[in-house]
Amino acid sequence: MNQSGKKALYIIQAYNNFQKESINSTCSYFKECSVLVRSNPISEFYKYIKTPFLETFKLDYKIDLNNIPSNLRVYPTPIVYAPLKSQYKKLGEKHLKAVEKSINKNKIEFDLIHSHFTWSAGYTGAKLKEKYNIPFVVTGHGYDIYDLPFQDDEWKEKIEYVLNSADRIITVSNSNLSYIKKLNVKTPVHILPNGYRPDQFHPMDMEKCRNALGIPLNRKIIVAVGNLVEIKGHKYLIDAMSEVVKHRKDVLCFIVGGGEMKHKLKRQIKKTDLEDYVKLPGSKLHNEIPMWINACDIFVLPSLNEGNPTVMFECLGCGKPFIGTKVGGVPEIIVSDDYGLLVEPANSQKLAETILWGLDKTWDSTKIYAYSAQFTWEQIGKNIIDIYKILL
Repeated sequence: MNQSGKKALYIIQAYNNFQKESINSTCSYFKECSVLVRSNPISEFYKYIKTPFLETFKLDYKIDLNNIPSNLRVYPTPIVYAPLKSQYKKLGEKHLKAVEKSINKNKIEFDLIHSHFTWSAGYTGAKLKEKYNIPFVVTGHGYDIYDLPFQDDEWKEKIEYVLNSADRIITVSNSNLSYIKKLNVKTPVHILPNGYRPDQFHPMDMEKCRNALGIPLNRKIIVAVGNLVEIKGHKYLIDAMSEVVKHRKDVLCFIVGGGEMKHKLKRQIKKTDLEDYVKLPGSKLHNEIPMWINACDIFVLPSLNEGNPTVMFECLGCGKPFIGTKVGGVPEIIVSDDYGLLVEPANSQKLAETILWGLDKTWDSTKIYAYSAQFTWEQIGKNIIDIYKILL
């Protein structure tokens, strides 16, 4: 522990899942780690009004305080804003003010800043670098690289400012790098995929997992995990299930997650008479996801675009085959039919055919699990620390 004697400040959107694990994997290098999580007090109305739109913004969803390093402290940075596209461009300065307020209030000291997502955490990190003249690292994960800077000239200018302010850029796939190369950016870029924790995600007894979750033992189980938002492509999975059930009736698909598309997807399931074949169990804590993955026969992620989805690595870590789309960094990881099968995005017919093929295929769980070993957060963390050492 505390190899460098230095202190780190992390500015992030949520301290759960991949952002949390990435940070935790590097904390051993520092004397002290402070994590500032962007929060929105409006989302707490979810406790009183069950609006799917607010579900993934609420604080107890965004901050997971289980299993945190002893030298790490987490602080919410509340910003009141309507979670609408029209308000999103204005979030940078609001985020900066909230972070500076927290730094002063909590007397936070730091020798390095690492922001996750270019906006608005990256913008905040860039401004703090200007003020304190210390190293700044930004990780671009997905939409903040392949989408935001190409929406209009103003967004392009904002994201280029963040990326050029950084001393190092980390991104999760060569696909993301190709988008960065389209921008006027001179900062060195490191490609580091997301990862998984093998102490949480590992092969478990399928029957025990199904019994614990109340899932029938005599069905072929398909599991998808992700926020219920349009970019995740769940409507295409539901359409695909309409075709799948024409060929076999022993299937049951669980789409685990919460979000703004929940009611729309429910209506789609009802309209297509799939209520006996597709279920929406809602959002689950990250430490519940290993049981869901281990309960399945195949895992499906029908995304329309991605950076490098963490849940893909978690799936492989459980020894489960991954069926997904040829987007983002996914084809860089699923390089063989031994580990999974890929289709073009937004193609329900092809997805259905691939699901049927995947259900009939004999998979080597041991081979999948062995392949996943290179993607543990411990290994990814070592690579991030190597970057810190260059800067410090």
